[in-house]
Amino acid sequence: MKAVTIRTLQEMKRERRRFCCLTAYDASFARTAAAAGIETILVGDSLGMVLQGHASTLPVTIDDMAYHTRCVSRGAAPALVIGDMPFMSYATTEDAMRNAAILMQAGAHMVKIEGGAWLADTVRLLSERGVPVCVHLGLTPQSVNSFGGFVVQGRDAAAAQRIVDDARIVTEAGAALLVLECVPRALAADITAKLPIPVIGIGAGGGTDAQVLVMHDMLGMTPRPPRFVQNFLTGDRDIAGAFAAYAAAVRDGSFPQPEHGFD
Repeated sequence: MKAVTIRTLQEMKRERRRFCCLTAYDASFARTAAAAGIETILVGDSLGMVLQGHASTLPVTIDDMAYHTRCVSRGAAPALVIGDMPFMSYATTEDAMRNAAILMQAGAHMVKIEGGAWLADTVRLLSERGVPVCVHLGLTPQSVNSFGGFVVQGRDAAAAQRIVDDARIVTEAGAALLVLECVPRALAADITAKLPIPVIGIGAGGGTDAQVLVMHDMLGMTPRPPRFVQNFLTGDRDIAGAFAAYAAAVRDGSFPQPEHGFD
């Protein structure tokens, strides 16, 4: 597989070929994911929960993210590496510039930030300065306290329209990718069809351009996995086989199933 770039993902969207994203936090798992054909690897701030044992992602620092991004980048080729910007690391455009530079210099090919229209200036400034941006909408884990828990977003008409508007605004500002988490499958499919950029879903149905899962979830290591998760480490599969099965299921449309999404 050739090196995966933004242009690769854009071409896959145009050709209606689904692609895969998976979290990884070190070189060994990144290498295994890339060898299984996973096109994009997310160094997620989910590491705060699955590696550090916190109840949310909020305690994760930019130093944590830079360390794990460096680890992943050493094993991820030819996959594209997305570095998560942690809580409050992009609260101002100045913060975003400084901390995005840290992750890009650590080996990320793109950074991910959570939020909607208020991020338009940040997206524009980063994009103009050579930092590709993935914007995360819907259930944004860094806002768990504002939401009152990990709850589905966009179920009523007004909330759905806000997500649609946010997606349009950040795309116009220069976002290269979008993540939609825990939104109704019809809403995610509608946004995906309307946007020119690739859309990655998690708990958002099968109508997006790609899927992402937390590695520990899809390996059956989470005691109470979210509804949108499928355990791929079953039968006589090893970890490499689980990654390959996940990639194949995303590409052929057999994952996610209706029970993995929300109405």
